[in-house]
Amino acid sequence: MDTALHICVGIGLAAACGFRVFVPLLVLSIASLSGHVTLASQFQWVGTYPALTAFGVATALEIAGYYVPWVDHLLDTMATPAAVVAGIIVTGSMLGNADPFFQWSLAVIAGGGIAGVVQSGTVLARAASTATTGGFGNPLVATAELGLAIFTSVLAVLIPIAAAGLVVVICVVAVRKLLKRSRPATLEGSAQISGGAK
Repeated sequence: MDTALHICVGIGLAAACGFRVFVPLLVLSIASLSGHVTLASQFQWVGTYPALTAFGVATALEIAGYYVPWVDHLLDTMATPAAVVAGIIVTGSMLGNADPFFQWSLAVIAGGGIAGVVQSGTVLARAASTATTGGFGNPLVATAELGLAIFTSVLAVLIPIAAAGLVVVICVVAVRKLLKRSRPATLEGSAQISGGAK
């Protein structure tokens, strides 16, 4: 059961990485320093004061950047691979007692995969906001994403099973948005092919 709870913490934090890269790392660092979580031996550095300071500064810069017009798109470009890496780190850091093969397989597939799916959903939300509001609605989207990053991170540490349930809901919504986005292009391509056949 202990391993299952650690997996729930890891995937909860990984999902939060999809909203903001550094918020979950900051929460994980605080949770480690306060004794709420135990990190895998190779990730003990996350629970140190220098790491806490670095994550705090990085979090502040990341949050501020998303409120600067057009900088948010630049951050989205960099955040996607960074979110996947952060998802792998936070998930792997929670599985210190597991077999290394299982630890890293789960970290890459579940942690990195969940972070990537959530991040892709946020990119689509920001693109839709830009298209419909000319970028003026992006601060509202950024605030919602920040709130979800904080809420999901804290929930993952305090109530891991509830966080895992929330992750399922978030991933279903994100995947539906991704499929909905790709469907019109597929239908348009099919229409062109059938039109050409005539």
